[in-house]
Amino acid sequence: MIELSNVKKSFGSNHVLQGVDLTIDRGTSMVIIGGSGTGKSVLLKSVLGLVVHDSGTITLDGQDVTKADRDTFLARFGMLFQGGALFDSLPVWQNVAFRLLRGSLKRPKDEAREIAIEKLRRVGLKPDVADRLPAELSGGMQKRVGLARAIAAEPEIIFFDEPTTGLDPIMSSVINDLIREIVDEMGATAMTITHDMSSVRAIADNVAMLHGGVIKWTGAVGDMDHSGDPYVDQFISGRADGPIEAVR
Repeated sequence: MIELSNVKKSFGSNHVLQGVDLTIDRGTSMVIIGGSGTGKSVLLKSVLGLVVHDSGTITLDGQDVTKADRDTFLARFGMLFQGGALFDSLPVWQNVAFRLLRGSLKRPKDEAREIAIEKLRRVGLKPDVADRLPAELSGGMQKRVGLARAIAAEPEIIFFDEPTTGLDPIMSSVINDLIREIVDEMGATAMTITHDMSSVRAIADNVAMLHGGVIKWTGAVGDMDHSGDPYVDQFISGRADGPIEAVR
């Protein structure tokens, strides 16, 4: 469904992506792992067209993403942002229904509110949360609201940017389980970027290791512990010694 071929992106002398090749099959969950600053977010933003890659091709269903109609293209995606990215001046239900209240996906206000409350229920939040402001919610509840917003428009493709950042281990597990359940229920294609190995094992069908601007290894999550790749082995074990240099 999504294919990247020899994708490169630099910011001045900083060569972030140096020839990324990656295929994400329809209806599967791909998790991109790698250390901080390795280009995971740039890769995700390049697929969305928020960052324009310098060379190579990125296609969605065989169509070059840079040539697609932007509104039609982006309507196929949902996104859970790393920091939640909720609008603090809007009540929760309007955050969830944000895309349903404007643009090509616009619905009547009452219908959009009903959908928002339904999606809040799906992520384990009661209807009375709908009229609260984000600041009145815990970090875990805010993350659930972000997840409800990501699925509100029934997208074909969902991107998750560090979905468990800032959460305690128990809430991280809850969010991971929710993501896995929802992706399976919707039959969505998912792409997650994370360095949290518990998230990888809970969410992934397939895993790709990004380091040095290229994909070092990709394969099924069940093969990850026996990949034979020194970069993957060092990363998942958290060892300081290995081909990945620790910043001291």
